[in-house]
Amino acid sequence: MTENSVKRQFTGWHMTAILVSFFLVVITVNMVMARFAIATFGGTVVDNSYVASQEFNRWLDDAAAQRKAGWAATISLDQDRRVATLLTRPKGPEATLSLTAVATHVLGREAPVTLVLFPVGKDMWRSTKPLPKGRWEVRVEAVHTDSRARFQKVLG
Repeated sequence: MTENSVKRQFTGWHMTAILVSFFLVVITVNMVMARFAIATFGGTVVDNSYVASQEFNRWLDDAAAQRKAGWAATISLDQDRRVATLLTRPKGPEATLSLTAVATHVLGREAPVTLVLFPVGKDMWRSTKPLPKGRWEVRVEAVHTDSRARFQKVLG
């Protein structure tokens, strides 16, 4: 150091400025993150997680019985954003097959869309209207005589 340089002391005001600056940064980051979390929250997966946990094994058993009965489905979007479903059903006497479908926006920002499916070939079904842009969870329920099956897939 030269003789002309002045040595500055670290005072309580310096420490106060450092602490206030630190906490302002922390609070600002927390506020920004809370705002992003609130703005993008799409709702809950299930309304009551305890009840869902009690039903989980039954859901697995239902899915296994559905596969054992011969049900299978492939759900996709075609180029026009219409839902296309390729459905394999149990063997047995020919009977009317009833399909219902509902598309729910994954983040819950859009109202659910009820889809009307019509046959376009052997075991192939297509919706009458396209899905809006975005990601949608499509749930298809099929009823064939006394057998019932449920399928779901996220599309978009």
